[in-house]
Amino acid sequence: MISSRRLFLKQTSVAGTAAVALGAGLLTPHALLAEWNEAAFKEKDVDAAIKAMTGSSSSEESDKIHIKAPDIAENGGVVPVSVTSDLEGVTDILILAPNNPVPMVAAFSLGEGAEAFARTNIKMGKTGDVVAVVKAGDKTYTARKAVKVTIGGCGG
Repeated sequence: MISSRRLFLKQTSVAGTAAVALGAGLLTPHALLAEWNEAAFKEKDVDAAIKAMTGSSSSEESDKIHIKAPDIAENGGVVPVSVTSDLEGVTDILILAPNNPVPMVAAFSLGEGAEAFARTNIKMGKTGDVVAVVKAGDKTYTARKAVKVTIGGCGG
């Protein structure tokens, strides 16, 4: 019974503090929620999706982008992918699966001075490349890694 009262008082205190901060303008929902580019995630063309995210349709291959993904994915519904880069001034990392019905699967915006690293699980409908796009400065760089999918993850 005592722990229930303490829990109630603690939760009430936290809720009250958050309400005061919200009312004072210290917490604003747009500052807490990530912005996303809906058009890029609905685009069915890889180049158009990249352009919608980076503002550029041109990119160059780079050996300074490293993609870690399995050579063979037993289940296309859960394919672990991580991207790192040795490029300076990385601001964005995109992960695409061109053979998916909608190729853009993940986008990460990095703050100034952040390590150029992103990791997520993606779905792949069938065997194909995983494409990493890294924006550094005013340039866009890409790298690819082939992944063989044995059981499809996009409804297959």
